[in-house]
Amino acid sequence: MENNKEYGFQTRAVHSGNGIDTATGAIQHPITLANSYVLPYDASAANWSDPNINIYTRNGGTNQKDLQNKIKDLENGEDCVVLASGVAALSGLFFAMLKSGDHVIFSSITYIAVYRLFNELFNNKFGVETTIVDVSDLDAVRAAIRPNTKLIHVETPGNPTLQICDIKALADIAHENGAFLSVDNTFSSPYVTRPVEFGADFVVESLTKYINGHGDSMGGAIIGKTEYLDQIRYQSQVNLGGVINPFAAWLIMRGAVTFPMRMQRHCDNAMAVARFLKTVDKVSFVAYPGLEDHKNHDIAVRQMEHGFGGVLSFGLKADHDTYNRVVSHLKLITSAVSLGHDGTLIAFIGEDDERQYLYPEEFHNGFYRMSVGIEDAEDIINDLKQAFEAEGIL
Repeated sequence: MENNKEYGFQTRAVHSGNGIDTATGAIQHPITLANSYVLPYDASAANWSDPNINIYTRNGGTNQKDLQNKIKDLENGEDCVVLASGVAALSGLFFAMLKSGDHVIFSSITYIAVYRLFNELFNNKFGVETTIVDVSDLDAVRAAIRPNTKLIHVETPGNPTLQICDIKALADIAHENGAFLSVDNTFSSPYVTRPVEFGADFVVESLTKYINGHGDSMGGAIIGKTEYLDQIRYQSQVNLGGVINPFAAWLIMRGAVTFPMRMQRHCDNAMAVARFLKTVDKVSFVAYPGLEDHKNHDIAVRQMEHGFGGVLSFGLKADHDTYNRVVSHLKLITSAVSLGHDGTLIAFIGEDDERQYLYPEEFHNGFYRMSVGIEDAEDIINDLKQAFEAEGIL
């Protein structure tokens, strides 16, 4: 089932990209693990690198195409390319759309791989000029524009400070200056925010996170117009080989069916945890866009629906060792990286993070990033309480 924008979000999550398997009659598309497909009668006429027909799975496979149709519908986008990971999607987008001499403005609050791609690799290896900007400051973005600016890249909420930026305003700035806007939407997910509806040219999702939702598969998606995604397919999928494994694509398809229901729970639980943390005197700050005192709360209200995501960050009035000891007392919450899992995850980010100089001052002495899961909110909060009590935080 494709192109079903007349249906509700949950219905699309269930049905888009799926249907009756014509070979077996199964009502779910099966996993097709083959890496090669039968050629036509006159193979000499075939385009060996065509990602739109089944020839070789590095060019694209049936499970990948099913997933692309689902993600495209969830994002209200024209087209979608799915690759092996969120970082494969980010680097695949940048590789295909940029060339030497282009200029990129990218957010000061962004995923570590993006920071390294733009602060080290693309400029040093390929001669792409890059400028780090606080993209919540629209005047600063305008001031950073150059005649050769090709792309503005942001994420909202930003990892790990939960900064919110105004997608529509940034799209307007980009388009007024002949540039593209790309938005990493992983922290929001399409259930909460669909950046194409605010004018973004490209949306990137780490499917590893909320859309898969079970911590057992990896994938990344780029959503945008077909004329540009065809370039990405040819350059970053076929010729860089960033294709997703069929089994991973199938797992993410399965996880996406329950994604809207899970995402609502993530949002509700994160709000409950954030409100609890605000009551603890020895919590130095709580960064969550759903809180009324968040610097960009008004923008979050405008462009996030159903809730404000499942990730928050917070600090303690404590030293480095106390942060670690608190984590050691946790029984339900797991100390681990990533986010969007069914279970709650927490990671202590210390004072020596290489991007620390770009964060607001309250983050400079270390902090926790917490991905709130779908457990009972009371149990998550009680686990924090007992860990805090063990170290005199509460």
